[in-house]
Amino acid sequence: MAEKIPRDLLALVGAIMLGVFLVQMDSTMVNIALESLRRDFDAGLGTVQWVSAAYLLAMSAVIPVAGWAIDRFGARTAWLTSLGVFTLGSLLCGVAWSAGSLIAMRVVQGVGGGMLMPLFQTILARRAAGRDFGKTMAMIGMPMLLGPVLGPVLGGVLVDGVGWRWIFLINLPICAVAAWAAARVLPAERIERPARLDVLGLALLSPAIVGIVWGLSQASTDGGFGPATVLSVAAGVALLGWFVAHALRVPAPVFDLRLFRSRTFTASAVLMFLGMVALLGTILLIPLYYQQVHGFGPLHAGLLMAPHGVGSALALTVAGRFSDRFGARPVALTGALLLLGVTLALTQLSAGTTQWTIAALIGLGGAGFGCVIVGAQSGVYTGLDRAAVPHATTAVRVLQQVGGSFGVAVLAVGLQRNAAGADSLDALGDAFGTTFWWAAGAAALTLIPIAFLARKRPAAESPTAPATAPSAAPDVRPGTARGAAPAGESAGEAVTPAAAPQPAPERA
Repeated sequence: MAEKIPRDLLALVGAIMLGVFLVQMDSTMVNIALESLRRDFDAGLGTVQWVSAAYLLAMSAVIPVAGWAIDRFGARTAWLTSLGVFTLGSLLCGVAWSAGSLIAMRVVQGVGGGMLMPLFQTILARRAAGRDFGKTMAMIGMPMLLGPVLGPVLGGVLVDGVGWRWIFLINLPICAVAAWAAARVLPAERIERPARLDVLGLALLSPAIVGIVWGLSQASTDGGFGPATVLSVAAGVALLGWFVAHALRVPAPVFDLRLFRSRTFTASAVLMFLGMVALLGTILLIPLYYQQVHGFGPLHAGLLMAPHGVGSALALTVAGRFSDRFGARPVALTGALLLLGVTLALTQLSAGTTQWTIAALIGLGGAGFGCVIVGAQSGVYTGLDRAAVPHATTAVRVLQQVGGSFGVAVLAVGLQRNAAGADSLDALGDAFGTTFWWAAGAAALTLIPIAFLARKRPAAESPTAPATAPSAAPDVRPGTARGAAPAGESAGEAVTPAAAPQPAPERA
């Protein structure tokens, strides 16, 4: 009989899940309100689209800081501070008086929100060391899967009902509850040797990410790779190359590239990137298909995405247990094959495809991606010391952000080119189907990194026994000094699905 998740872990998840859900939903709720913003502020679409773009770029820029912040200030302080900045940004957005002021306030909101997701992953990954790992990774995947699906639905309800300002103002009471719960559950940490920030690395990496993400988002907005887009991406890639050279020379970079020496970590990170591209095929193209081909409104189209959320939720419930029992590879492989089958079926999309057929397919697609994300998250943290967890989370979040932006750019550009010259609904429906070949290609490529994931979870010892993987890395535990482990535990507890001693990470 499967063991139940400890009550203290459930309490921790419940306390910090609200903030992460808000961040994920805010990324998509605003898209529903863009037309209302354009009318209220008498601004062009090219201006109001920056309400979304500024938020995305601010989130991207602060991701590399998350790993340092949790080592420097502790999980509790870093979390509450980030949530406070997000709440302030939400209030300022709700009282914005112009398009320019709203864009500026979205930057403030994005700075806070960009920190919350990597902090959430780090806190749960550290807490689940040695036990309940697959179930915990399923919890980490839940906001990322359900937020973008529920966001358009809630956004449509608020915009049609009480107005676009409540997309932001509704965050205030929820953030207050989330802060109260987190303050009660997250213990304070005493850190004797605060981590030093790699300032040069941050100055190189954050602009590199922003340049790449902005360039790709512009490609999706403008429908092609124009000179400004190419220049932005090229500058981002150049800065990224400079950062790589820097990170390999310094002992504690803001983004530890040495993590990629582990074959399992590298495979999981690549799987996450490709999975995000395949996911965007559903949550980007299907709502557009409903609105452009079938003529549904935003709220109607958002509600029809509910099967994707249901499929994801069911998969996360089951996949976590199976990952604990059988390992990451079989779970991820099952999800990838299901996702591939769904995207291939959607390549046959046409104007005559019924919404019931699409609902069944996207429900299965949500289940497939849920299994992929659990398998990938489990592999990311396998065999890592506690001290390495924040840096692994930073690396994965960077790849997720760039992967999502890349997916949006490729699919939006592909749709615009395929739909060019479409003079009927039948031709437009066929254009959507053709565009899904890009998502199917990404789903097929996920099979490559899955082959390098751990085949089976190593045998675990008693859940109460401490992990004993040897490590020279210092431990940061609530109520203890850095480098001083509690009685009965090793100083370098490893974050791994098994509690038994682990061999050194596999090398690529």
